Amino acid sequence: MDLALLRTFVTVHRAGSFTRAAALLGLSQPAVTSQIRTLERQIGRPLFLRQARGVTPTPVGDELAHKAAPHLDALVEIAGTGLEESSASRTLHLAGPAEFVAERVLPALTGLTTEDGRSLDLRASFGTAEDVLDGLAAGHHDLAISTVRPRGALLSATALCDEEHVLVAAPRWAERVGDGVPLHTGTSVLERVPVIEVHESLPFVARYWASVFDSRPPSPGSVVVPDLRAVLACTVAGAGLAVLPRYLCASALEKGAVRVLYEPAVPPLRTYFLVVRTGTLALPYVARAHDWLQRTATDWC
Repeated sequence: MDLALLRTFVTVHRAGSFTRAAALLGLSQPAVTSQIRTLERQIGRPLFLRQARGVTPTPVGDELAHKAAPHLDALVEIAGTGLEESSASRTLHLAGPAEFVAERVLPALTGLTTEDGRSLDLRASFGTAEDVLDGLAAGHHDLAISTVRPRGALLSATALCDEEHVLVAAPRWAERVGDGVPLHTGTSVLERVPVIEVHESLPFVARYWASVFDSRPPSPGSVVVPDLRAVLACTVAGAGLAVLPRYLCASALEKGAVRVLYEPAVPPLRTYFLVVRTGTLALPYVARAHDWLQRTATDWC
């Protein structure tokens, strides 16, 4: 059986789409369709059920994928090891939310670039969870950081760490509303404070209010900037209150530039996932970065 046909089959099985598989393989969609039809003729059974959007494997297709995929991944690992032994450097393409990648991920991976005397070049892209996962699925990235766990067999996700969200404001606002406002009065007191957010929909504030106060956020954002680091800067400047990851505002809290307005018994958390295309952990340079981030992230929680 032709290994190229099996490689195309496994890619379609994981992608759930001829179109997406074609993009991952660098082939045209007709070429992918032709290869799958050839394989189906050789086996004598259909491997996929064509649907309006994508394909679904038949029981025979699932069985073949279960048997073939591990061996194809092992061949990729052998090939990847050979490449790394003969090459002085590899480039890791990663993507994720700008603030977390800039503050956590890149500093951690920079320490990996000289491991074993080899250079691991880095290329980073920033984007929303949807954009990042779509780019990873299309083969534009090797590794992605996402706050959304992907579905399907194409992408494989590992929980990386949890970030705690805190409600903060500059000292003058904290003094005005009273530090540690009681839960039953907190929402009415805080309604008088302007809100700083990354989007008009108030994603961080709305999530915090729903989790902690079981209510809707106090008011539309008075300052909206598309970067949490800018939100922190505006908060320090006294523009209003904000909900921020604790790691991002830890230094400002320590210096007294901002203060926590309320400490709930159970703080809201958001989970980050480390995501790869299924099978690519067979590539040593991807696996090394993946494992390194997992080990490093134990100090982030």
